[in-house]
Amino acid sequence: MKRFGFSFITASALIGTLAWAAPGPQDRVYTADQNSNTVSVIDPASNTLLGQIRLGNQRPDILSPLYKGEINVHGLGFSPDHKTLVAISNGSNSVAFIDTATNKVKGIAYIGRSPHEGFFTADGKEVWVVVRGENYISVIDPGTFRETARIETAPGPGMVLFHPDGKLVFVVSSFTPEVDVIDVASRKVVKRIPVVSPFSPFLQLSPDASEVWMTHKDVGKVTRIDTGKLEVKGVLDTGMITNHLSFARTAGGTFAYVTVGGENAVKVYTVDEAPRLVATIPVGALPHGIWTSDDGSRMYVGLENGDAVDVIDTAANKVVARVPVGQAPQALVYVSNAGPAQGGAANLAPRANTDPVNIALKPVSGEGKGFVVARNLGVVDSLEVSLFKLKPQTVYSVYVSGQKAPVATFKTNATGMANGTAVGPLREVINTFSPKEASASKISVVEGDVAADAGKAVLTSAP
Repeated sequence: MKRFGFSFITASALIGTLAWAAPGPQDRVYTADQNSNTVSVIDPASNTLLGQIRLGNQRPDILSPLYKGEINVHGLGFSPDHKTLVAISNGSNSVAFIDTATNKVKGIAYIGRSPHEGFFTADGKEVWVVVRGENYISVIDPGTFRETARIETAPGPGMVLFHPDGKLVFVVSSFTPEVDVIDVASRKVVKRIPVVSPFSPFLQLSPDASEVWMTHKDVGKVTRIDTGKLEVKGVLDTGMITNHLSFARTAGGTFAYVTVGGENAVKVYTVDEAPRLVATIPVGALPHGIWTSDDGSRMYVGLENGDAVDVIDTAANKVVARVPVGQAPQALVYVSNAGPAQGGAANLAPRANTDPVNIALKPVSGEGKGFVVARNLGVVDSLEVSLFKLKPQTVYSVYVSGQKAPVATFKTNATGMANGTAVGPLREVINTFSPKEASASKISVVEGDVAADAGKAVLTSAP
C-alpha cells in the first residue's frame, strides 16, 4: 500500500485512514541547502546521507557575471505521487523540478522576484509558488515548467497551504500581518485574517485539518487559526527565532513540534483547546526546517548553523542521530516511497562542505547577545553574524582580532536586531616553518562605525 505522510497537504494524507509505516529504505528526507546551493538526500531508514543534488555553486562562487546555476536554494515541496520534488531558489528566482527516482532535474521555471516556498495542488496538476519579493502566487504547469497564471496576494507572501477539501488555500506573509484565504476555484482572496506579526515563514495544518498553525519568526510566536471559522483561535509564545513546525501522531497522543532557533531547541506542545508545553528538546545550532515520518515515530530537524539534520525519537523526545548535510539547510521535507528499490544514490554528488564553527557572542555589558557562524571557503571564511537585544536603529561594527578594519558593519532594526553575511579571513595564516603558533581569532562587536577598541566592545567571543 502506498504510504503518505499525514503532514502533507492532501486529503488522503491528512485525514485518510491509511496504515502508517516506519521509515523505510525507499523513503527520503530532503533539505534545501542555501549556502552550498544543494539539495541533500537522506535515507531515513539508516539515517545516512546518500549524497547531494547540486543545483549551483557554493558561495562565493556565485558572484561571477557568467554564473548560470541556482542561488540560495531555500524552499521544498513535493507532488502527491511523491515522484517529483520542487526546490525553490530565491536568489535566482527559480523552481527546479527533480525526479525523485533518478535525482535528476527535469526542468526549471524562472518566475518573479525572490520566491520562497511552493506546493502542488491536491490533483498534482499545478504548483503554486509564493513570490515573496512581490505580491502574488505564481501558478506553474509541472509538465511544461511554465507559469500559467498569477494570483494576487498581500505584499510578501511567504508560503501556501491547501486545505484537504481542495476548496481553500491559506497564504501567510513575510511583510504583511495577515493570512490571506484564497478560494481555489475563483483564485480570489475571500478573507484576510489579521495576525500578530508581519513575518511568517511557515504554516502547517493540524492532522485533523481543524486548525492552521503558523510561525512568527520575528516575535517568537505561533498563531492558531480555526479553519472552519477562519479566525484566530489563539497565540503561543514559543521563543526567539521561531522557524517551522510539524505535527506527529505518537503513542502518547498528537503533538506539535516547533523549531526555536534562538534557543537551539525543539519545543513540543499539546494540540488541545489550550496547548501546553510538554517538552523542550535540545538540538544542534539554529534549528530551522522540520518534518515528521509517516508513522510519527521520528522528527527530522534541519540545523541551519550546524549543516546537519537531527533525528528525534518522538517516544522519548530526544535526539537519536545526526546526519551531515549541505551548508545552511532551510526547508526540510519527508517524502515516503520516493526513491528506487536499488541505486538510490544515482546522480548524487558527495558532500563537499566541511562542518561549520559556531561562535557565541556574550555581553560585556547590557543584555545584548548574538552568534557568528564561520564556514571555510578555502583561503577565506564566510561569517554569518546575528545580533540581538542591542540598541534599536544603531550601527555596530564587527571586528576580528588582529585586523584594523571591521569585517562587517550592521544597523539594528527597531527591535535591536541585525544579521548579515561577510566574507573574509577569520583564521591567522602562518608559514609552515614559522616557530609562531597560530592563535584563535576573537570577535568583538563595537557600537558605531569606529576603529577597533576592545575596551568599547558590547559583545565579545572572548571567555
